Amino acid sequence: MSGGEQISRELPAAELARLRETFARVPYANLLGLEFVRAERGAATFALDVREELTRMGGILHGGAVVSLLDTAAAFAVHTVIEPDARTVTVDLTTHFLRPASAGRIEAHARILRHGRRVCIVSVEAQDAGAEIVATSTMTYFIQT
Repeated sequence: MSGGEQISRELPAAELARLRETFARVPYANLLGLEFVRAERGAATFALDVREELTRMGGILHGGAVVSLLDTAAAFAVHTVIEPDARTVTVDLTTHFLRPASAGRIEAHARILRHGRRVCIVSVEAQDAGAEIVATSTMTYFIQT
């Protein structure tokens, strides 16, 4: 590849459709109301609308719901760089909650930091509708082939 060429991050339509179909078969994501927003090679964005049943005392979005959103976005970012029949499992997850969310839509933007044959490291940020960062996370995934 010459220095002027760029690798396309856009996924072929068939691959994007496969990822969306895979996501539709995740019962837990459906229970939470997670939404597949977009994916490209090495990155994915998912969203969650804050609802009363996902809040804790004080009307704040429960941390478990936030981490589930972050983890799902990260896992699907990994799925954009592995073989279709490979699977992932989270082996490490560190999350920092930066501000509470109590209403609106939260979007998690995941991007791969490092990808090897068996391990993938992903960074994720969750932002509220005002583009304020709600939480950040770094996750490590084991890739099962």
